[in-house]
Amino acid sequence: MTAATSLAERASTLFEGYRDGEPGRLDGLVELLTPTLWHVARACGLDRSDAEDVVQTAWLRLVEKQATVENPKVVLAWLGTTVRREAWRVRKERRRSMTWEEPPEQADAGPDPADAAVLGETQRVLWGHFRKLTPRCQALLRVVSRGGRPDYAVLAETLGMPVGSIGPTRGRCLAALRKALTSDPTWSQT
Repeated sequence: MTAATSLAERASTLFEGYRDGEPGRLDGLVELLTPTLWHVARACGLDRSDAEDVVQTAWLRLVEKQATVENPKVVLAWLGTTVRREAWRVRKERRRSMTWEEPPEQADAGPDPADAAVLGETQRVLWGHFRKLTPRCQALLRVVSRGGRPDYAVLAETLGMPVGSIGPTRGRCLAALRKALTSDPTWSQT
């Protein structure tokens, strides 16, 4: 596979190998797609722990229902849809059982307290402005921020967006985030 091979193509090849009797290919598929699936789950509003659980559930469902994925080329979209649906279910369940005593999610501290304080403040400001973006912008930016060449068709299906709107939407979302950060007196790019 070349560096230009899309995420969906690599996923398709690994999934096809797994279904053809190479169980080790599933490990490669998990390693390849888990970061993207985790971002999809987080974009649905889940905390870290719930996102990890949802992604694990999606992998279990894929193993259980692998025969229903007739075309290996759609495995990324299938997993993305499964993660979104499971995330929505978990989120709905959490809302029903949430109590006021639950503490907010805490950021992980770094090894050096001074560096951690600066990094923590930078992240707090960045993520504060990120959370003010529309849910559509948040989902799109989380997934495309992984790097690599995005497969717009799979991305469109995974996020439920028209293919032609992904690039322009990404540009508008980044512009909105950039504008919010540059107008914030507490933001520093250094």
